[in-house]
Amino acid sequence: MSTSSTVERAFAAALYADTDAALDTGASVLAADPASDVELARRGEEFVAAAWRRGWQPADVVRIVRRDLDDVHVRLVISSILEQRDGDREPRGARWAAQLDELAAEPHDLRADRFSRATATLELYRLLLRLPTIEPLDPPRTPVTAAAPQETRMLTRIRALLAKAEATGFPEEAEALSAKAQELMARHTIDEALLAARTHAKDAPGACRVGVEPPYETAKAVLLDAVAGANRCRAVWNDALCFSTVVGFEPDLEAVELLYTSLLVQATAAMTKAEAAQRAGGRKRTKTFRQSFLAAYAHRIGDRLASVAEEQVTATEGDLLPVLAARDVAVTDHLDRMFPETVTTRMRGITDEAGWHEGAAAADRAQVRGRRPLP
Repeated sequence: MSTSSTVERAFAAALYADTDAALDTGASVLAADPASDVELARRGEEFVAAAWRRGWQPADVVRIVRRDLDDVHVRLVISSILEQRDGDREPRGARWAAQLDELAAEPHDLRADRFSRATATLELYRLLLRLPTIEPLDPPRTPVTAAAPQETRMLTRIRALLAKAEATGFPEEAEALSAKAQELMARHTIDEALLAARTHAKDAPGACRVGVEPPYETAKAVLLDAVAGANRCRAVWNDALCFSTVVGFEPDLEAVELLYTSLLVQATAAMTKAEAAQRAGGRKRTKTFRQSFLAAYAHRIGDRLASVAEEQVTATEGDLLPVLAARDVAVTDHLDRMFPETVTTRMRGITDEAGWHEGAAAADRAQVRGRRPLP
């Protein structure tokens, strides 16, 4: 019997049925034939490539596997993704390459007996087989090139400042660090917009996906939407798949990812501290408190960021206003092409008054502007 036939028998038994018995049968077939390992790995690369054709990217697939399965499956899918990379001839772009580099740094070796490994592999392939088609992100318009040294230094410095803001236990220090980081973000994105306009560069909007994970994912999606809007981007949330797609120009997308991640970390830290104080006072409404806290935080941050964005436009030099207006139109057009049908959602279950007030207060303390406002 050929190794291909072994894999086909295992797939026929296990991939299209959800029962444990079917899974055990398929895993037993594979475990009994060591010569099938190479063919099984090759099929994994095919499943990964099929996910790319359905609009998925490496980070998206790993996020879903991590959400729905276990660490062993994450290691297996990372291994398949990295193996598939070597034979991939499609132009993928800098973001794709960065995702692969991050995955390569994660552990993806696996030590297990043959039956356990075969079982995990079939469980992973079941998931990959059933991934739905999603909106594809635009292919790159230019080949992958190394980032300019100045840009690399700028983004590295911004990340370092935000990391310090998240780590410090002193609010005043966190505010100062966040202010400086956002000053640099504003300078970076505005300079990039002006440079593209003055050099008549063929700059166009793109998109990225940002994970929006449970719990309290609605409040997190609202927070991301607020950050995106403040950075002249637009966000569309896919609650079923736990991510939002952010549409905008590349420097603005980078700012959104950095600022959203930092604010989420700061909000979580503030929520934990406020919750501890509430519980010390004898109140035990943990879930409703957290839900209300994050909802208020997202709402208040949205108001503050919108105000900052309006002030930025008002204070902008005249030659930048037409550039920003043209970019806003381009982002909206790109969003409409990607998502011709969207609906508005509401946050529900906001019932804890103390949580709401604490969340709003934490948002007021969060630094969203420096000497130069966030665009």
